[in-house]
Order: sequence, then structure tokens, then C-alpha cells
Amino acid sequence: MSESCPTLRRDGDQVVILDQTRLPHEEHYVHLHDLDSAATAIRDMQVRGAPLIGATAAFGVALALHHAADDDALHLALDVLRATRPTAVNLHWALDRMRAALAPLPPSARSAAAWAEAEAIQRDDAAANGRIGNHGLAALRPLATTGRPLQLMTHCNAGWLATCGHGTALAPIYAAHDAGMDIHVWVSETRPRNQGLLTAWELARAGIPHTLIADNAAGWLMAAGRVDAVIVGADRIAANGDTANKVGTYLKALAARAHGLPFYVAAPRSTIDFACPDGPAIPIEERAGDEFRLIHGIDGQGRLQSTRIAGADAAICNPAFDVTPAALVTGIICEFGIMPPDALASLQTP
Repeated sequence: MSESCPTLRRDGDQVVILDQTRLPHEEHYVHLHDLDSAATAIRDMQVRGAPLIGATAAFGVALALHHAADDDALHLALDVLRATRPTAVNLHWALDRMRAALAPLPPSARSAAAWAEAEAIQRDDAAANGRIGNHGLAALRPLATTGRPLQLMTHCNAGWLATCGHGTALAPIYAAHDAGMDIHVWVSETRPRNQGLLTAWELARAGIPHTLIADNAAGWLMAAGRVDAVIVGADRIAANGDTANKVGTYLKALAARAHGLPFYVAAPRSTIDFACPDGPAIPIEERAGDEFRLIHGIDGQGRLQSTRIAGADAAICNPAFDVTPAALVTGIICEFGIMPPDALASLQTP
């Protein structure tokens, strides 16, 4: 695997992932050696971010077919991985691509072909990330003014941790920084998984000025004129441009519209689900209540600890995603350019 993807790499007949459940406190790598370990990594969010989930699922198929590659083994791998997480459509896109590449082959040829196809999916995502960065940079340049940094806001983590390259929503930010633009990023914490902490960790490593904020501070910052644009990723984009992303995105889109700010969604074409007509048809994952009841951090001795902030019997509603209507989206930045939400049909293959 290319060294440009530190989140996921092949190591012989195994796959090595960066365990994101331990970030930003510890960098810990895990070896995936079979179908079950790949499925667990996706389900338990050791890997997360729609493009990375898709790539990991592709490698999970390769792991599954290493010892047995008959039709039963292939179908089992596809079914097990498809059931891990419902909302991120890149998972299903990658598995459909693996099935199309492998099903016509004799079992004896499937193992090598599975590794090759998984690595191709990884390379393609990295290339798409680069193009998203360039297109997004073109959208950001006109917003810059002399005398002060361009103030950008993002939500959750859509950087290299979530993809096989430079990220989706963070790709234009990295491109702007590399181009010498003066920028500052408002990073919302993204409760309850606190994935904004991962974005802050990424940006700190890149030397990009940023400030971590509570999710509920976003609207006030926009009202106070301290934000120039919002850019987020996506886990599934419906055919009409409605977009599912980490819960809390919809509120930022509403606030951006109320204050006349551009709201961009950055995602590769593989995140567009042309079979899904609109937002209400997107399945929204409901995750375990303990993600909300517990918080995780470092204690005074530097040890990772969990602390309960709600009773074990507290009723919890924990949707992992929400849906932003297309009418609130200024443009969708993909590898083919910046698309109006109502023009996605032009990207559909015959």
C-alpha cells in the first residue's frame, strides 16, 4: 500500500489499521487477519468515515477469501460485511464492486483478484481526494479577504483518518494551507463520539490554525460574523442531493442558511446513492446508548478512562447521522467538480 494512507495498509496476508477508537490519546495499530476481525473493525468504529469503511470492507473480502474462495465463501463475506453499518453507502458500493470483479472468476483466481481490487479501490479513493481538494480550493479562494484569515467551519472528521488520501471536507483545507492561504478552522466536538477531536488532532499535525468548539457554539459564531463558510463530509448522498452526515450537520446547515453563508458538502462520487431517491429513504443508524451515557478521556495519571455521565437506565436516543436537505447545500464538491445538488444525475453511469 502507498505510504500516503496511514489508516489502512496491507501487510502480507493481513491488513493493518489505525485504531481510531484510541485517538486522539494513543496511536495504536491493529492487525486484521480474517473476515470477523474486519467486520468488527467497521462495526466498532476502529475504522470510520465512509470512504475508509468502503476500502476496509474491500480488504475484508480479500481476507475472507484467502483460505476459501468458492461461491459460498464469497457470498458469506459480502453478507457479513454488508450488515456492519447501514448508513455509509461507500460500504455497499465497495462490496458491489468486489462482487462484480470476483463473481465471474473461478475460485482459484479470486484471492489474488480480491487483493488487487481492494488496492485499486484504495488508490481510486486517494486520487478522488486529491481532486476534491483542488476543486474545493477553487471555491475557497474567492471567499478570502486580505487582512484576516479565511474562517472555515467543519463538523465530525472528514480528513485523512476517514479516507485513503487527504480526506473529503478537509482536502480543500489542506489544499488551501499548502497554497499559502491564511485560514483558520472552527472544529466542533461532534458529540457523542467526539470525532471533532480527531479533526483537531489532524490539523494540529499539519500546522493548520484551528479552534475546538462545543457543538452548540456553532450557530452563535456564525451569527457573530466569525465564520465565512462551512464544509462537511457525507456518508450518503441521495439522488436529489439530500445528504446524510454525522448528527449535528443539519443544525449547522440551518444556521449557515440563516446567516447567508455557503454550506459545502465534500464527498466522492461513490458516496452518491442513485438508487436512493431522497433523504427520507436514507437508513439512519441508531447506535448504543452507552456512547451517550459514557465519556472517555485521560485521567490525572495519563490513563484512558471511561466516566458515566448518565444513569445506566437513562433512556437514550442516539442517531449516528442526520439528513441535510439539498435546498440547504450550496454545492457538492466531488472529484468531477462542484455540483449543484439538483444536478447529480449527470454523474450517474449508464
